[in-house]
Amino acid sequence: MPESTRTRMTAGERGAQVLTAAVSAFAETGYAATRTDEIARRAGVSQPYVIRLFGSKQRLFLAAVAQVCDRIETVFAEAAADAGPGGPLEAMSHAYDRFLAERELLQVLLHAFAAAADPEIGPVVRERYGRIYRLIGELTGAPVTQKRQFLASGMLLTVMAALQVAGPDAIPAEWATELLDDLAEYGD
Repeated sequence: MPESTRTRMTAGERGAQVLTAAVSAFAETGYAATRTDEIARRAGVSQPYVIRLFGSKQRLFLAAVAQVCDRIETVFAEAAADAGPGGPLEAMSHAYDRFLAERELLQVLLHAFAAAADPEIGPVVRERYGRIYRLIGELTGAPVTQKRQFLASGMLLTVMAALQVAGPDAIPAEWATELLDDLAEYGD
């Protein structure tokens, strides 16, 4: 019998694989409707292994939310660091296109907001959103009005991405085009 050329994944690699599957599943069906056995199936592991890695569906969801928020913070920080003459806030506005291309991130974020009534999830989601808000201020030095406008525009784009009227595979809608054109003008 020939020796297998496959290499075994480390626990860390397997955990990352489960987390990627969780982000995808939670983006699709949200916290309440997502089952750990579905996440396990997507990751190619057993459901008990998922629980062994993360302890509970709730902790897995919070890990997925943390990964999404980490990605948002990274994209904003990179954009601000590479800012051109328009400054960090404009560069961060343009970087939002990355989130539209990574639609699952935005969907998990929306599901996190929807699950914020849960006493274990809510404090974490509120803290992470506050952290993003503070980061915007640190990176840009913008006054509260500009930070609010930036977040409001980002939330509008997030909702439009969830509606599939913004992003690379957008379904054409006249009203959405009008809003996107206005946001593009605002961002410049």
